[in-house]
Amino acid sequence: MSSTPHPAPVRRGTPTVGRRAFVDVVMGMPISLHVKSVDVQRPDIAAAADNVFATLRKIDDLFSMWRADSELRLLQVGDIAAGDCHPWQGEILELALEAEEVTDGLFTAWHGGRCSRGGHAAYDPTGIVKGWAVEKAAEMMRVVPGIAFCLSAGGDLVCGTGQDMVGRAPAWLIGIENPAVPGSYAGSVEVVLGAVATSGSAARGAHVVDPRTGDVVDRPGSATVVGPDLVWADVWATAAYVDPVEAGRLMRIRAPEYHLAVL
Repeated sequence: MSSTPHPAPVRRGTPTVGRRAFVDVVMGMPISLHVKSVDVQRPDIAAAADNVFATLRKIDDLFSMWRADSELRLLQVGDIAAGDCHPWQGEILELALEAEEVTDGLFTAWHGGRCSRGGHAAYDPTGIVKGWAVEKAAEMMRVVPGIAFCLSAGGDLVCGTGQDMVGRAPAWLIGIENPAVPGSYAGSVEVVLGAVATSGSAARGAHVVDPRTGDVVDRPGSATVVGPDLVWADVWATAAYVDPVEAGRLMRIRAPEYHLAVL
């Protein structure tokens, strides 16, 4: 008797799911949008992808800390008044304050010791804007029927579907890079609806600051958090990289829908 397995029977009439990628450089980083659908060449998918990148460019116009002409930079130097700013400026400020409170100061958008040392503190919401921007842009894809998508920016990503695909879309297998061995993986997670965020020093060097001391966190490893929303997955990943034990404790109490996938 042959030990060769028989091929699985082909279900006639089962549509083949295709995959299409869109890539652009926005906010100083490559951002990729991957879409699964029976017909990935549909014009409405391409139009929604254009809207994704247009949204990200708009957010960069407002919040970039590296462009002297961004709205936030103009606000900081006094060239425009707060009352003349886009409403999103207020939304980000509120999120930053909430994130600082929820994490007991392990995450902050104020550099210079606002939490514990007083004195002058520079407002830099970069750490919260990226996740918020990707979530905002992902809204353009959630209204497209018959798709599943994965929107990735700098290693942080959102997976979602069109409303008609909730409960029946395929999962995305997300590899989590091993910071000690570039190009290898420390683990993987399957995500249908949700977000994955990683914080560490492997990609950008030692850039994460412990707000409690003002010192840069300079240690190996990284923290990857999985949860329903990229804003908070990113916040908790940063907090966990700063203090894994305390952030883990706070997550279990205050945000049990988020969990550390790799530390």
